[in-house]
Amino acid sequence: MHYAMLLFPGFEALDVFGPLEVLNVLSERTQIHLSLLASTLAAVSTRSPDPAAHRVGSICAQEVLPTGTFADFSTETQTPLADAKGTINVLIVPGGAGTRFPHIIDPVIEFVGRVAPSVRYVMSVRNGAGVLARAGLLDGKRATTNKMLWGATTALRGEVRWVEEARWVADGDVWTSSGVSAGIDMMLAFVRKVYGKEMASGIAREIEYFWDVEENGTQDPFACAAV
Repeated sequence: MHYAMLLFPGFEALDVFGPLEVLNVLSERTQIHLSLLASTLAAVSTRSPDPAAHRVGSICAQEVLPTGTFADFSTETQTPLADAKGTINVLIVPGGAGTRFPHIIDPVIEFVGRVAPSVRYVMSVRNGAGVLARAGLLDGKRATTNKMLWGATTALRGEVRWVEEARWVADGDVWTSSGVSAGIDMMLAFVRKVYGKEMASGIAREIEYFWDVEENGTQDPFACAAV
């Protein structure tokens, strides 16, 4: 199975690395392929494009090198170019401050909307759900998002059946999760669905993550924090 994580300037670190840690362990137990896709092959930084985020003067950001670009999968049928490793089966969209800046996120929204028809599963972490919503992928579907950005994200698309009290929500082949660490819960639940309970619980034990293998995503202690 081919997983593709999308990157953009100002992505939230744990939105990306939480699910990827689950996939890293999964890759030791079954064969998968991972792509890290961005607009270009330049390093992509977690540094927020919002000047207000730098008011105390800290220098604290990480950079990731993409393995490919959006142009590697340039049609709705995902006819891959020569260096691509087959079509994408699972598309993962993180959140982050970059989602609030059109010049950063518009190419991501365009790519998601273009390739989604040929992708088996689409997933989002935190306000990455806003990207899926703006791409029209959540209309009529149940979905959730980050509680601290609840009002701003849910206002992006009224056609979505937003679920406030949820750690993660699966509606058909579209999966969404709430706050940053909830991406780990969602990915473990996805592993449970696709690869079985034993695989999911084994990965949770290996990464020492407290996770109930029977969890259905409704146990959300942070729902009261929605703003």
